[in-house]
Amino acid sequence: MILRELLTHLPKAVASGNLDQVAKTVTADSRKVKPGSVFVAIRGDEADGHKFIESALEKGAVAIVAEKAPAADYKEKAVWIHAAETRKVLGVVAAAIAGDPSSQLKVVGVTGTNGKTTTTFLLHHIMQTVWMRAGLLGTIKVDNGLEVKEATHTTPSAEVMQSELATMLENGCRGVAMEASSHGIAQSRTDAVKFDAAVFTNLSQDHLDYHGSMEAYYEVKKSLFAGLAQQTGKKKPIAVINYDDRFGEKLVKELGDDVSVVTYGMGAHCDYKISKIRQSVRGTEFQLDNRGKSFLVRTPLIGRFNVYNTLAAIAGASAVGIKARDAVKALTEAPQVPGRMEIVGVREGATVFVDYAHTPDALENACATLRDLEPNKLITVFGCGGDRDALKRPLMGEAASEGSDLCLITSDNPRSEDPEAIIKQIEAGMKNKAYRAIVDRQEAIRTAVNVAAKGDIVLIAGKGHEAYQQFADETVDFDDRKIARWALRDKPVAAPPKETFQKKDSFKRDRYQDEKPERREGEKPEYQRPEKYGERRVGEQRGDDRRGDRRDQRSGDKRDFRGGDRRDDRRGDRRDNGGRRFEGRDRDDRK
Repeated sequence: MILRELLTHLPKAVASGNLDQVAKTVTADSRKVKPGSVFVAIRGDEADGHKFIESALEKGAVAIVAEKAPAADYKEKAVWIHAAETRKVLGVVAAAIAGDPSSQLKVVGVTGTNGKTTTTFLLHHIMQTVWMRAGLLGTIKVDNGLEVKEATHTTPSAEVMQSELATMLENGCRGVAMEASSHGIAQSRTDAVKFDAAVFTNLSQDHLDYHGSMEAYYEVKKSLFAGLAQQTGKKKPIAVINYDDRFGEKLVKELGDDVSVVTYGMGAHCDYKISKIRQSVRGTEFQLDNRGKSFLVRTPLIGRFNVYNTLAAIAGASAVGIKARDAVKALTEAPQVPGRMEIVGVREGATVFVDYAHTPDALENACATLRDLEPNKLITVFGCGGDRDALKRPLMGEAASEGSDLCLITSDNPRSEDPEAIIKQIEAGMKNKAYRAIVDRQEAIRTAVNVAAKGDIVLIAGKGHEAYQQFADETVDFDDRKIARWALRDKPVAAPPKETFQKKDSFKRDRYQDEKPERREGEKPEYQRPEKYGERRVGEQRGDDRRGDRRDQRSGDKRDFRGGDRRDDRRGDRRDNGGRRFEGRDRDDRK
């Protein structure tokens, strides 16, 4: 794009220099500047981009956009564009250079404290099913229609976002579902995006370390919807709002007639009304009423909060022209959202779920959802992140203790803070329920899985899809789902002794400790049974084995399954089904 043309998108800016040069890219990171780049200097919380102008010039920047005028001795190494609020300008310039892709796509933005990721996943699934190809921008991944990659931010920077949208358009996507975080909105990353619809899921306490108060947090969310009224172009954007949420109800009233509003919830006056909710471990179904029509919605997701997420996706899809009937049909095969009430496995009758719940409201809803499945006990593993909103920590403890039978408080991305100090703050809200503090998250997960008996549910909350844990001096690989699967695999058959949970610093005694184990009275676990059972003890070798002489189920012929000569090494001499011998100890030799 010619700089002279680019300047028409910045009517209040003042420029000096040769405007007939070509701008190829735009960035606010001086390290990413290359010949033909426009460098936008932004005053950030940690660094001021104006200090890196010289570095950008040395790397071949064709233009500088800054909030201050050039120095008197500036020799016009590049075009200097003097503009106010360069953070907002970045999005405008990025959209212009990318060809304003959002104006040619059906764009639905989803914001709220909880439910953004699930709602965008469901919305993206509907779009893909109906349109064949659609884009996704969110916390977990970026799908440009042809390729999927891991996301680095919930809402990427303005220049990255516009570049991704341009790629989606080029790849044949008709629409895109994107998450709009409060940080992304506050930092103007979404300002230049032309939305067809914006969805409000809910608002509860989170990110107060950044926003300062719930009122300020709400105002940031509101600005996304207020901006729909000032949006230029041919689109007539729609605000899709959860009217059952108190902040959603407030938002509807304050928007008034400035924006076209569609509501969803259980209220009689909602445009998309839900009723007759029924759920099981296999999924949820409910009745949806809209414009005089009723639909039976079935989804494999569980939880009342996922009913709201599903409804938000249907309403958002309808806002961009997809028929409600087609959206409902698509959701019967909705995908499992990674780390969002994801079932990890079952062992010895105990079921383990992993969920991203990291706010008091989300944790309360997650516990309530699993309570609806009527477990014998609900065991919850959770913590709170360091260097984040500390006010929510006792509230997290209160939510977990009220919704669970047993709790394990552990670390969750402690960052620069002392994890034990964070746990102490959580304990203040525990309401004297049975709990134990275990700083090591892996140990906490393994303990919870080992404690769980038949009919119990374990909820591992807080990190969800995250595959890392952040400490003061390092970030290590850590995935709750992998740890839980390992714990399930290694879960002992025998229940731990009662004394484990009778110490002062352990779980307080509760009514579940007197339950009888599954084995008959006096029966030992499998690995402790005597020889008369015809089984070896753990680590014991025998010269014979009655299990070694069995008949092939297909032919009835006798076959030797013992694996060869056991006199030296059971693994050293093995035969396959054709009688061929495998030498050596490495099992991978067979491949």
